[in-house]
Amino acid sequence: MDWAAEGLLEDCADDAARDARRALLDKLHGDGVPLDDLRRAVAEERLALLTVDRLLTSEARYTARDIAERSGLDLDFFQDQRRALGLAVPDPDERVYGERDLDAARLGNEYRRAGLPDAEAMEAQRVLGRGMARYVEAVTALVGQSVLEGGIDEHELALRLEAVSKTLLPLAGPWLEHVFGLHLREALRQDVVTAEQLATGRMDSGRDYAVAFADLVGFTELGETIPVEELGSVAGRLGKLADAVIEPPVKLVKEIGDAVMLVSPEPTPLVEAGLRLVEGSAGEDGLPAIRAGVAFGPAVNRWGDWYGSTVNVASRLTSRARPLSVLATEAVKDVADGDYQWSFAGEKKLKGLTAPVRTYRARRAGS
Repeated sequence: MDWAAEGLLEDCADDAARDARRALLDKLHGDGVPLDDLRRAVAEERLALLTVDRLLTSEARYTARDIAERSGLDLDFFQDQRRALGLAVPDPDERVYGERDLDAARLGNEYRRAGLPDAEAMEAQRVLGRGMARYVEAVTALVGQSVLEGGIDEHELALRLEAVSKTLLPLAGPWLEHVFGLHLREALRQDVVTAEQLATGRMDSGRDYAVAFADLVGFTELGETIPVEELGSVAGRLGKLADAVIEPPVKLVKEIGDAVMLVSPEPTPLVEAGLRLVEGSAGEDGLPAIRAGVAFGPAVNRWGDWYGSTVNVASRLTSRARPLSVLATEAVKDVADGDYQWSFAGEKKLKGLTAPVRTYRARRAGS
């Protein structure tokens, strides 16, 4: 194939780049990639990624209707499940699915046969899709950093990506299964079933939780003085610090820009986590001071996130806390049994609450 005549070498910087592009085009075309797909990949500057893309896809043989019929899934359920996972949903008569998609649909049918309610199961799929999307972003960034280097050409980059992918793909399933099992075991060890939950048949009733937020003081103002990529790095350091200092039963629920949300079945471990975060920021060069707010009371876990007045109080307490301090409600102080020194921090009027909230500042005893 005369790739120059096809116009696929025009953006190459020099002879070496053109030779590398030719070698990669020859390989892909020899592997069966159509010319139109090659043109599209060159135009979109993703030619080096096609090799990996082919590892992850199978020949388009089925429509969504075919998949539903062969797997035993309802067509609507199959498409709703893809939407919940954050995947594209083509027209049901478009032939875009392959053998891997059919195998996955059969797994989905087995999942459905477990007897879980469809609506709740779909919410769980949304959580999975969001979490998996973030994990894939992290892995692709990691792989990119490991294979990219100055002066590398497209052909060499494609070969490196292919080699790394062939190593990682067989490990992905067993590794994710292992991590899922560890998290499931930890969750079962920490959760309890209350008498009220037995009476109502609902797992989201009859339980108080401690909820905390911790954020970086002055993060918004910092964004006006440093480049955005550095700002993201600063926010990422808060998440890393949280991972380093928290211990079960405290869980890191999510990172929200310059803040993290933590939850625990008991206040004491959460107060300890807040103090560790504050102390950690004091010793971190270039990291803004951290402050934290902790509340204790009714809270509901819905699909990996937490809701309720206790969550709102903890969030608003954080914005009222001083830098390098942990501000807590009276309920936290009364229940926490750690070796802490508490000082009254006043009654705070919080947005959305009619009555002021009595607050206390937590310190380590003798500090």
